[in-house]
Amino acid sequence: MAIANCDDKNAKALQFIEDMTQNTDSVQKRVLAEILSQNAKTEYLKRFELNAATDRDTFKSKVPVVSYDDLKHDIQRIANGDRSPILCAHPISEFLTSSGTSAGERKLMPTIRQEMDRRQLLYSLLMPVMNQYVPDLDKGKALLFLFIKAETKTPSGLVARPVLTSLYKSDQFKNRPYDPFNVYTSPDEAILCPDSFQSMYTQMLCGLIMRHQVLRVGAVFASGLLRAIRFLQLNWAELAHDISTGTLNPKISDLAIKQRMTQILTPNPELADFIVKECSGENWDRIITRIWPNTKYLDVIVTGAMAQYIPTLDYYSGGLPKACTMYASSECYFGLNLNPICTPSDVSYTIMPNMGYFEFLPHEEDLSSSSSSSTLSRDSLDLADLELGKSYELIVTTYSGLCRYRVGDILQVTGFHNTAPHFSFVRRKNVLLSIDSDKTDEAELQNAVENASVLLREFKTSVAEYTSFADTKSIPGHYVIYWEHLSLFFL
Repeated sequence: MAIANCDDKNAKALQFIEDMTQNTDSVQKRVLAEILSQNAKTEYLKRFELNAATDRDTFKSKVPVVSYDDLKHDIQRIANGDRSPILCAHPISEFLTSSGTSAGERKLMPTIRQEMDRRQLLYSLLMPVMNQYVPDLDKGKALLFLFIKAETKTPSGLVARPVLTSLYKSDQFKNRPYDPFNVYTSPDEAILCPDSFQSMYTQMLCGLIMRHQVLRVGAVFASGLLRAIRFLQLNWAELAHDISTGTLNPKISDLAIKQRMTQILTPNPELADFIVKECSGENWDRIITRIWPNTKYLDVIVTGAMAQYIPTLDYYSGGLPKACTMYASSECYFGLNLNPICTPSDVSYTIMPNMGYFEFLPHEEDLSSSSSSSTLSRDSLDLADLELGKSYELIVTTYSGLCRYRVGDILQVTGFHNTAPHFSFVRRKNVLLSIDSDKTDEAELQNAVENASVLLREFKTSVAEYTSFADTKSIPGHYVIYWEHLSLFFL
């Protein structure tokens, strides 16, 4: 990375990445020692009689590798109001809800307030890396469609919500210092509005008003950006009316949004006419670059199951680069993509060794036939000991109290930055269809859909969504795949 060509702030961020990745093993030793020292008196670690040991060998020989089901009872005790240090010495501040499920229920991942600062540190590294590949990102704004989702409270009163909702509602986000590389067209009032229609409408409206300032367009996932484009297809006439008259759609009733928009919305008939001209026709090819002509790239995740949306994104954007910048989950924030402007098939992430303690199980040597049974293992590999081309299952130990937790992601080593490996995301473990002895995993299903969808191109359509199930009512059994088609010409 060209640290010498950066301003002081970006140079400091890039140097931090270099320091962490040049000393991967020593950082990992320090992180594990900190976690074990912090949580030595917790009920969970006391069960395994570590006797204040903080070394890796003792930790691996005494503490088992576990899944969510192994921790579910302890997590439920915390959710029900037990304030004793069960998993973590620091008080649990909230639960982050995982997209995965256990026995049909959401997984509740405990977290602590201090973890938010660690996540913010990782976020602060993203734009310094991106600026090495896309210059002058401080000269405009980002149109990112960001939303909060519903949250609940556990019997103890602790909130349970998705990790991004936690981020957007945090003091760190709401009181973030000005950063010219991270200026959004969407006002916080719109991002924090719980009504999805009002939030999307306002964010799209602001994005249209500031269209010449937009340098990157995106959402967290590719599917989210396509939902935004579909929203524009359905609501462009009302949006254009608001811009023409300088008045806000009466469907927007959120008081915070209404007050904020009085500072942004003014009559602009010329812009309104442009939007009508671009959106009223049938051809939506390159609509992103037609409306936001200065867009340099799309900021979206297109790995894993999101890969199905790449052809449609290419249609709407004219093939703009798609930057997958970060690898994170509700259990832990892991790392970042040090080469963000690459083709989607080449996306790899570098796990930052300061984010948690990471172990890896060779994928071919699964610890057990059941992902819900705990297992002792000293045979896991450390972050600095992995081999190029090999696949591994990720295990994490966090400051928030997860110890040797099986995240469920299968990763493949694609290279190294200093001593830190790059990983491509292969698939989620145990996500598959099965009939008798035949098993089809997520990656194989995705490949099948991609190959078959090639046949749709001559009909000017693509796969917008798909789902599947194993039909065993007939003999022989077979897989049924449902496709939702998206016409590349909006009618």
